[in-house]
Amino acid sequence: MSEMTPVPNVNIDELREAIKDEYRVVARSPDQGFHFHTGRPLTRIVEYRDEWLDGVPENVISCFAGTGNPFLVAELYPEERVVDLGCGAGIDTFIAAKQVGPKGQAVGIDMTEEMLAQARSAREQSGLTNTDFREGHFEEIPVEDGWADVVISNGAINLSPDKKRVYGEINRVLTPGGRLQIADILVQKPVSQEAKERIDLWTG
Repeated sequence: MSEMTPVPNVNIDELREAIKDEYRVVARSPDQGFHFHTGRPLTRIVEYRDEWLDGVPENVISCFAGTGNPFLVAELYPEERVVDLGCGAGIDTFIAAKQVGPKGQAVGIDMTEEMLAQARSAREQSGLTNTDFREGHFEEIPVEDGWADVVISNGAINLSPDKKRVYGEINRVLTPGGRLQIADILVQKPVSQEAKERIDLWTG
């Protein structure tokens, strides 16, 4: 991100609440219909393999609201430590946990309590004890320095107005030589500063 690109002048607390309001509804009523795809139909659209979803609780799959597939970049290696930014109900965290195996670890980070509740409940059902779910923000990732071999994210980094700070945090938590695998929204045309400061456009 360019040094000259200003951070949008948006109230971060109001923005976060608006985003959480959106994903609270997804967590509570994933089948109600949204302006974005969700659930198992979305996993097919973004080419998740059936074997990746084996053992992932259905409530987690139902709440899936990503924008792509970070595992198409590369699958993960046994014993790796993974951070999933914007984990939601945990679909990618659980897939990561399966790929890295019992000697690896996968930590999901999200700010929406209802999504984290789904993820933590599913952890008990899945038996994937190499997972952990933490409440937090991308601008202050609750993970120690140099812990992660890989950071993954799916349709979430776009929701932070301060991308430079987010990528600085990602760099902090990654081990030297660590990897970043993200799927996110790509905008082909410049977005005006005025538009960036409208909270309704962040969530709509």
